Order: sequence, then structure tokens, then C-alpha cells
Amino acid sequence: MSFSLSFNNFRSAVVIGTGFFATLWLAGCSQPPPPPPQPPIGVVAGKPLRTPIVEWDEYVGRIEPIEFVEVRARVSGYLDATHFQEGQIVRKGDLLSVIDQRPFAAEVARTEADVVVAQSQVEQAKATVAQTEAEVKLVEARHDLASKQHDRSKRLAAQNAVSQDEFEVRESEFTQSQASLKAARAKLDLAKASADSAAAAEEAAKSLLAVAKLNLEYCEIRAPITGRISSRLVTEGNLISGGTPQSTVLTTIVSLDPIYCHFDADEQSFLKYVRLVRDGKLDSPRQHKLPVHVGVMDQKDQFPHHGHMDFIDNRLDPETATMRGRAILPNSDLSLTPGLFARVRLPGSSRYDAILVPDLAIGTDQSDKFVFVIESDGSVRRQVVELGPMARGLRIVRNGLQGTENIVLRGLQRIRPDSKVTAKTEVIAMKEDGLPDDARSVPEDQWLTRPKHNRPLATGAFDSRNSVTQPSLRNASLLRSEIKSGHDFEGNSL
Repeated sequence: MSFSLSFNNFRSAVVIGTGFFATLWLAGCSQPPPPPPQPPIGVVAGKPLRTPIVEWDEYVGRIEPIEFVEVRARVSGYLDATHFQEGQIVRKGDLLSVIDQRPFAAEVARTEADVVVAQSQVEQAKATVAQTEAEVKLVEARHDLASKQHDRSKRLAAQNAVSQDEFEVRESEFTQSQASLKAARAKLDLAKASADSAAAAEEAAKSLLAVAKLNLEYCEIRAPITGRISSRLVTEGNLISGGTPQSTVLTTIVSLDPIYCHFDADEQSFLKYVRLVRDGKLDSPRQHKLPVHVGVMDQKDQFPHHGHMDFIDNRLDPETATMRGRAILPNSDLSLTPGLFARVRLPGSSRYDAILVPDLAIGTDQSDKFVFVIESDGSVRRQVVELGPMARGLRIVRNGLQGTENIVLRGLQRIRPDSKVTAKTEVIAMKEDGLPDDARSVPEDQWLTRPKHNRPLATGAFDSRNSVTQPSLRNASLLRSEIKSGHDFEGNSL
């Protein structure tokens, strides 16, 4: 009984195990159900912007003055006064400093006296010449009488009508009259030479007087240009050295309107401009005035200062392989200060229709740049593109797009080729940077030239000629009067 019970239990276990393993085998050989389809991915899309533009190349430049002057004295002496406000605008001819004029006024007085002496000597020489000319006429009359008497006595002597003694007396008188005439004429020549010498001495005295007056004028140091003046480098009471290459620098002045902007273009950019000019796509900057737009560092993405090219160097710098260029800009509001860094834009192409996309719509795959194009069935494909520079906040696409495609603008990280998407349309817009859409040369009547020294000052600018702190300058005639009298007008001995 027990044996049959154990056998039945064993058989039941085998049947159960066989059924379990059969179930496992059947489960392993069956296919899993397919996953549910993914929903379309939401992205923002739009069509590339196709519009006419000019590519504006950007360089870093520095604002520089057209004229920079070190104000130096032309005569030596002690600095007596200064008449300018440091850091303010001065105009050409404004009085800046005064050197002690008294020694130079004394020199003017002395040379004026020398001129008077020379003029009196000229008058005396003229009188001597007139006197000598009268004496010559008197001697000529006597010589004429002696000559006639000599001829008469000579005829009478031939006829034995006059004694030999009387003939010899007449002959002697004739010879003496000849000698007297030569002496008188020589004296006249000497008088004329003395008169010429006196006239030359007068001219020399006048020249010395002119130099003395010029030196006296140089005591008043005036602004040679219109511009902004620096600080005082020398204070009153110091000895000023003037008239030499090592003359004392009193201050400096820089012109402000118009103003230069220097910049350097790399060799590759220079060769691009040469090619554009050769192909007729760009005017030659050496023969035409190409437009230039400048913005300083705090004017982000804006270039409000408009000028034109003024100069291109004749060679590349052998050390940096760059070409130096120069633009000239109007600066009537004096907002541009020498020394400022600036961003310079100049045309790097002719006007053409460009395709523009945002930088966010461009993906990178090693060395390739691509965009995702949405097909009509909602799938996306990768399109490799060739890019250009930025223009008004958008990237120029040189090759790869026609401008009619619908591309993904945002959401590139969530999609891959052949993905299904649902697109929300967005219009691509350009930023305004103040740059024109053409690169025409500046007309000749709008060319900028040298600084306008006689232009009106900007509103609120300081004019040193109107300063209430500027004392009046004693004129040269007053100084000479003081020197001649030995006392100044306050009664003090000089």
C-alpha cells in the first residue's frame, strides 16, 4: 500500500514539472507585443529670412585726434600768468600763457631808438650827398672856365700874342681844375656810398625792431588750434626755455572735430577687399570714400557715428601682417574722445540677397554645420549648410538652403533625423543696428577734411576768451612807457 502511494505521488510530480517546463518553453518562444507609437515632438519652426543686405566687417579701432600740439614757448623767460581752464575747449588764437614781457619791451624800445638814430644818419647822408653834388657843379663850372681860358691862351701863344709865363699859368689852372673835378666826383661817390650804408643800417635797425616786436608778441602764447586743452605742466614763476627743440612744454591740445579712427585689418581680409575691387563688386577704398560706421564700447550692437575711409597704408606691417586703415568721423557733439577704443564697421561685400537664420537653429556635428528641415509629412531631415558672418543678429547661410524651407528654430536637442514633429510657426526678425543696406561711396560734397578751427563751440563748452577769471594783458606800448620812465603805473621803480 505504501509503495503504490509513493509511486502515484512521484507520477503526479513528474506531470506537474513537465507541464511547468512546457509552459516556460512556450512563453520563451512567443513574440512581445509592439510598443505604442511615439507622439510627435513639439518644436518651434520658421522659414529662413531672405533679404538684401551688405556684409559689414567689424574691426577694433582707436579714436585719435587729427591734430596734436605740444604748446611750447618761442622765447625764454619767466612764466608770468596762465589764462586757460584745464581740460576745457580752447579756440585757435586764445591766450593761454604770458611770459614776463619787460625785457622784451625794453628791447623793443632800444631798437626803436636805434631806428631813429639810423634814420637821422640817413638824412645826414642825404644832406651830405646834396652838398657834394653842389660842390661838384661848382668845380665843373670852374673847370669849364679854366678849359676855355687854356684853349684861348694856347691859340694866342701860337701867334706869339701872349707871353710864355701867362700860357703856363693858364695850363696849370686847367690841370688843377681837372684834378679838383675828379676829387669832387670822388667825394660825391663817397657821399652816395655813405648814404647807401646809412640806408642799409636803417633797414637793419628796422629788422631788429621787427624781431624785437615779434619776440614781444611771442611772450603771449596763444592756442595754435581749436581743441581740448590738457593740464598745466608749468606754473607761474618758473623759467621757461623757448625757441629750441628742447623748449619747455606748457600743455597739450588735441583737435576734436573731425576726428580719426585707426584700425588694422588682417591679411586675409585685405586680400578679400582686393578681390572684391578687382571683380567690380566694391569701389576701391584708395580712390573712393567708402562709408564707415563706428560705435564705442558702451554702444552695444549700435554704430551711430558715420564717416568714411580716409587713408590706407602702402604696405602691410611685416611684424603683424596687418594693413593699417584710417577713418574720419564728424564729432560736432564732442562725444568721441581721443584714446577711446571703438568698433569699426566697413563694407565687406556688395549688396545681394542673403538667406539668414538664427544661430540657435544651427547644430554642430564635428566639422559640419546643419539645420533640421521639416518635410510635408511632419518628419525632419538634416541639411548641411555653409555659414557666413552675422548680420543684424542673424547668421548668413551661403549654401544649403533656398529660403523656402521650413526649419526647426528651437527644440533641436529633442529631435533627430526622421523624427515626427508638430511645429509652432514663428517669424524670424532682424535686429536694427543702424547700418544701411548698401555700400555706396560717400559723395564728394560730403567728404570730411581738416579740423574746422573757426566752427562754433558745442553748447555748454567752455570758451577761454569768455572766462571771467582771465585778467587783462598790459599792452606793449604801456610796458615801453613804463621802461622809459623807469617806473610802472603804480609808482614802483623798475
